[in-house]
Amino acid sequence: MASQPSSEHSSGTGTGAVVFVGAGPGAADLLTIRAARAISSADVVIWAASLVHEDVLEHARPGAEIVDSAKLPMEGVLPYYRRAAEEGLRIARIHSGDPALWGAVQEQVEVCADLGLDVEIIPGVSSFSAVAAIAGRELTVPEVAQSVILTRLGGGKTPMPEGEEVREFARHGTTMALFLSAARSGRLQEELIDGGYPPETPCIVAYQATWPEELIVHCELGELEATVKQHRLWKHTLVLVGPALGAGGTRSHLYHPGHFHTHRRADREARRALREARRGA
Repeated sequence: MASQPSSEHSSGTGTGAVVFVGAGPGAADLLTIRAARAISSADVVIWAASLVHEDVLEHARPGAEIVDSAKLPMEGVLPYYRRAAEEGLRIARIHSGDPALWGAVQEQVEVCADLGLDVEIIPGVSSFSAVAAIAGRELTVPEVAQSVILTRLGGGKTPMPEGEEVREFARHGTTMALFLSAARSGRLQEELIDGGYPPETPCIVAYQATWPEELIVHCELGELEATVKQHRLWKHTLVLVGPALGAGGTRSHLYHPGHFHTHRRADREARRALREARRGA
């Protein structure tokens, strides 16, 4: 899928630019307005068909050159960056989810800097927040979990730094989002339980969240491996785990009448009750 950009939209001999666009989890209408504008103004749109839903290309303008990078190594993408520098072109480099998470962006930013290209990074909706929204869950429930750990299982293509094992993170007992780990669901389940999560801890297994083929499955941690294998999941699969996924909402202090901030005064009696409750805790 490729077409040549028309000269009237090219940047000419000016400074070229590469905009790294977070495409979100898949649905084209979950792009930010800034992301959509970046794609629509690009002379060249580079996307990976294996990771990004083709609907995002609806934002590309007629005449833009569309490049599928799914089969290209970095060396296959670099010629487009060099062209952008030489011809003053604007490239939209579309990444799945948010470019800040497992996006291989840093190495590309450094290459662009060496070529004298302007660089912009546009954040995207990460799949972990999309899955929480689909499931109707808050990942940070007061008095249950106030942290979210984003990680993946070690032993894959990219080595994990020492001290970042899933088993060690699991000792915190808070909410975890596990990317790129479904292919080794048995080991994932084992490390989470060995780290301290009870087998009955709630899990959400999400496959291609927000895509037409979306599958969201709820299970207990002790059933995680069986659930993943039952549905034959591998790529495009995210696992959420933690007590917050099954906890009822507790009263947030932020909206408590006894809480005050710059724009709101606290109710005196409610403030007193809130202080007593904190002391009792």
